[in-house]
Amino acid sequence: MKLTFKIAKAELRNLFYSPIAWFLTIAFMVQCAFSYTKLINNYASQQEMGGMGLNYMNQLTYNVFTSPYGLFNGIMQNLYLYIPLLTMGLISREINGGTISLLYSSPVKIKEIVFGKYIAMMAYSVILLLVISIFMVAGVLDIKSADYGMLLAAALGFYLLLCAYSAIGLFMSSLTSYQIVAAVSTFVMIGVLTYIGTLWQSIDFVRDLTYFLSLSGRTSHMLGGLITTKDVIYFIIIVYIFLGLTIYKLQSGRETKPWYVLASRYVAIVVSALVIGYVTSLPSLIGYLDTTANKDNTLTPKVQQIIKELGDGKLEVTSYNNFLDNYSWFGLPEQRNDYLGRWESYLRFKPDIEFHYVNYYDMPLALGYNLFESYKGKTIKQIAEQRAKGSDLSMDMFKTPEQIQKEIDLKPELNRFVMKLTYKGKSTFLRVFNDQVVWPMEAEVSAAFKRLLEAKMPKIAFVIGNGERRIGKKGDREYKLVTSDKTFRYALINQGFDVDTLALNTQNIPDDIKALVIADPQTELSAEATQKIHAYIAKGGNLLIAGEPGRQHLLNPLLKTLGVQLTNGMLVQQSEDYAPTLVLPYMTKAAIGFAKLLDKPSIDTLPISMNGSAALTYRDTSGFTAKQLLITKAGLVSNTMRRNPDLDIVNTKDEEKSTSTGGVQIMAAGGGGFVTAAPTATGGAKKPKPVSTKKNTSKEKFTIALALTRQINGKEQRILISGDADFLSNSELGRYEPRTSNFNFSTALFSWLNYGQYPVDASRPDAKDNRVTVSTDHVAFLKILYIYVVPGCILIFAVIFLIRRKRK
Repeated sequence: MKLTFKIAKAELRNLFYSPIAWFLTIAFMVQCAFSYTKLINNYASQQEMGGMGLNYMNQLTYNVFTSPYGLFNGIMQNLYLYIPLLTMGLISREINGGTISLLYSSPVKIKEIVFGKYIAMMAYSVILLLVISIFMVAGVLDIKSADYGMLLAAALGFYLLLCAYSAIGLFMSSLTSYQIVAAVSTFVMIGVLTYIGTLWQSIDFVRDLTYFLSLSGRTSHMLGGLITTKDVIYFIIIVYIFLGLTIYKLQSGRETKPWYVLASRYVAIVVSALVIGYVTSLPSLIGYLDTTANKDNTLTPKVQQIIKELGDGKLEVTSYNNFLDNYSWFGLPEQRNDYLGRWESYLRFKPDIEFHYVNYYDMPLALGYNLFESYKGKTIKQIAEQRAKGSDLSMDMFKTPEQIQKEIDLKPELNRFVMKLTYKGKSTFLRVFNDQVVWPMEAEVSAAFKRLLEAKMPKIAFVIGNGERRIGKKGDREYKLVTSDKTFRYALINQGFDVDTLALNTQNIPDDIKALVIADPQTELSAEATQKIHAYIAKGGNLLIAGEPGRQHLLNPLLKTLGVQLTNGMLVQQSEDYAPTLVLPYMTKAAIGFAKLLDKPSIDTLPISMNGSAALTYRDTSGFTAKQLLITKAGLVSNTMRRNPDLDIVNTKDEEKSTSTGGVQIMAAGGGGFVTAAPTATGGAKKPKPVSTKKNTSKEKFTIALALTRQINGKEQRILISGDADFLSNSELGRYEPRTSNFNFSTALFSWLNYGQYPVDASRPDAKDNRVTVSTDHVAFLKILYIYVVPGCILIFAVIFLIRRKRK
């Protein structure tokens, strides 16, 4: 071992006796400096500008250092340019100079030579690590509450990658006497190991083999702050393979052996490495260390508890992949490893999950366009054959529509990519969604697990029979998106709820429902239905009541017993861009407290869009405690049923009078509000009075949503009342402008009605590294320091060192 370190010391000395090591160190320093100062300056500028941009400054440690555009990723993408230039002469120099013969004849063992030279490269890699550590320390100083755990894990990944590249370069240097050839060969080998994971992915055995050998993405976990034994052992195996190959290559120059003996040595190295890699990659044998401050790479405690409840029971996940669907790429064989990677965080806590795969083709039911119009005159089979040929896939891997329908009916799942979870004889579906994330997150996966564990899920019943909003229709006013749309992440059925309809004229209210929803009845509730609702309230049932302007009289008798009333008229809000009926109230602290997902800077300041709303008044709430949930801003909103001189709105006193006199409410084109056109003697309407667009100077605020609570029968009864039913409608949840928080609010209010049981709380604390502690002026100083001063000092030292060496 002593001789090994002597060789390492001599090799390290040779590295720094040449300009190349100094040049690469300086170039590496400058590259790191440019990347770091650019990124930190961007955030310092954003912070100094202030405004809404501050809401999106979070996880700065990740963004500056380990994101796809961060410092580590940028440096690692160019490492292959550094290492071959250093390793190309490690052994080829000995071969070219003839000193290899002296080494062969000396008592020095081949493995001592190889290990000595490799240790020298490990030592130089430490120097590069120290260079990047300068900026890690700077990040801790320049970023508030920097996540140093993530930085340390990223540094480990960086160093292991350097060591792997060094082992590859050392082996390539042993194959030739030409240093340039050794350098180019190292480039090629690193490229092969980087892209081999994309080759032959349609063949199961070969796919697993090539994916294991691939260098690509092996540091991604560590860059994210997650250290796994699988990744660490992988780098050790790569070093083991190439150092072993190097030793046997040099050993073959010392002895004469048959070719099959030499070949068997190389095969033994590779096979033993693959066996070790396979065994250590088994989910049950993988160890994990999450170094991030918020444990971002680990399932939240509630989700872990749900998985723990699954125990040792067998959980099977079968993916059904329609080749003609938009998300068919999830289920194709070449994406299999990526698919399994999405399950890795769950396999960590339940490593015995079994995966099965079924590919088929059938008519997709949620494409958004007619497939046959794009392939005119072709049958569904011909379309599948044409696509398979273009994708270089065999039709034999796909089941026909007839075959898949005999196995399972996927039409209720719209013939989309879906995963069927089976556990102890029960099964449920886990879906992908039409949003930017697509893949189900912890809340949705946990809801699916809970369906397997529990006999019944919480049910929300929607009253029908009087023209209320419907949960299975796609119209603008309906409630399909928030309740039963399987492609919408925040639909109740995807968050752990069951939904059903209830006709109160013929059905009683079940005792097992979690909440009853009465959304905008268009005709008067019958005495029998009203009696059932009163009895439900008296027993302590939770309730959501949503009304609409023009139909206040239908709900006010019911609301009167709660001490709440929908005021006559409609609220209008002045806007240059939107119709005056679109009112944008803001959430109060009480509303934000419904769920953690609302208590975020980018969410809690967003309004809720309500297209046509009545205000609420409340007093003497019969033992209930009332809290405002949604209120308008003072001076922006007016009520059309009140005379407002600034808006010159002429209104009837109430809807009944307007109806009885034949008056018609007309929205003024100027955006000011509504006017009433009285009928003329000939049956026509008089010309409405013009509406002024003057700014409303009233300081009045209007309450649009209320929460009522009281203690009854040993629990807290919760009732939510809204002056608008559209805020849960398909049109408002799908609205892109103005930017609102309707879908977050809708999820939160049903969570509140269900006492927070569902959706499963998979939230994490907000990251604390959300500000930088430097100004742009200070960053300008750092640029001079890191880009010019420090590299200049290294350059001066290198010149003096090399000149003195040359003189000696």
